[in-house]
Amino acid sequence: MSRPRRRGRDVHGVLLLDKPQGLSSNDALQKVKRLFTANRAGHTGALDPLATGMLPICLGEATKFSQYLLDSDKRYRVIARLGQRTDTSDADGAIISERPVTFTEEQLAQALDSFRGETQQVPSMYSALKYQGRKLYEYAREGIEVPREARSITVYELQFIRWEGDELELEIHCSKGTYIRTITDDLGEMLGCGAHVIYLRRLQVATYPIASMVTLEQLAELSEEAYRTERTPAELLDALLMPMDSPAAAYPAVNLPLAVSAYFRQGMPVQAVNAPSSGLVRVTEGEEQKFIGMAEIADDGRVAPRRLVVEYSD
Repeated sequence: MSRPRRRGRDVHGVLLLDKPQGLSSNDALQKVKRLFTANRAGHTGALDPLATGMLPICLGEATKFSQYLLDSDKRYRVIARLGQRTDTSDADGAIISERPVTFTEEQLAQALDSFRGETQQVPSMYSALKYQGRKLYEYAREGIEVPREARSITVYELQFIRWEGDELELEIHCSKGTYIRTITDDLGEMLGCGAHVIYLRRLQVATYPIASMVTLEQLAELSEEAYRTERTPAELLDALLMPMDSPAAAYPAVNLPLAVSAYFRQGMPVQAVNAPSSGLVRVTEGEEQKFIGMAEIADDGRVAPRRLVVEYSD
């Protein structure tokens, strides 16, 4: 028996997908979009196919606010293979050098300490950053190396987990734009033996709860159950979604009375009680504190709309 073709629906929120290994972030996104039969979806902060772990996927109106997750901190668990350097800095690349592992525990501790705090990092050629309109990995696949500017990154925490033979395991809490592959490659060169990533798992994005991650298998099982019991995906899947405004949870909230929010929804700057003096704010309305968009505090103190939620059904 074939399934009836489902039409897309308007569903709004953020799914914390536990991305499996071997799948691109876009492929994972498309699978989630189909399972939710969502009209719109987008991911935040792509993971390499080799990597697993937390990949927030924004559905519906939540896609408008995904940019705020791109600026958030991340936490990773990484295992490096020592003694081998690859052209991509991970196990998906070709080995370009092999050297013996001869460093001491003291040298390792000193090397690890040099990555803590604020440093400058030159992104890998195998990254999605763009140069003259093209992604760096497109140049790399053609054997072309282009200039890349070093960028400031911050490693808030770097925990040494274990060193056994040619494997080194670390946990890293870092700022946006940090490439774990590049840290691993730079560390290998500092230790004189080379290194590349053989395992990478993103443990956390921003302050999203790790326990709320779900796998594609879990989603598929719920979708099958909905089909078998003649229920809609919404009845079983939508409960897994984080709130639409969760990507902007770190920003202060300003609540507007309904009479004022009507003007705000029309794109007009409004006055608000207890608004901060500057910066971006998350705007809610009424006693229910329903999220209606993001705003910036103007020079005159008014709350000026920046991104608005199109009216949706709860």
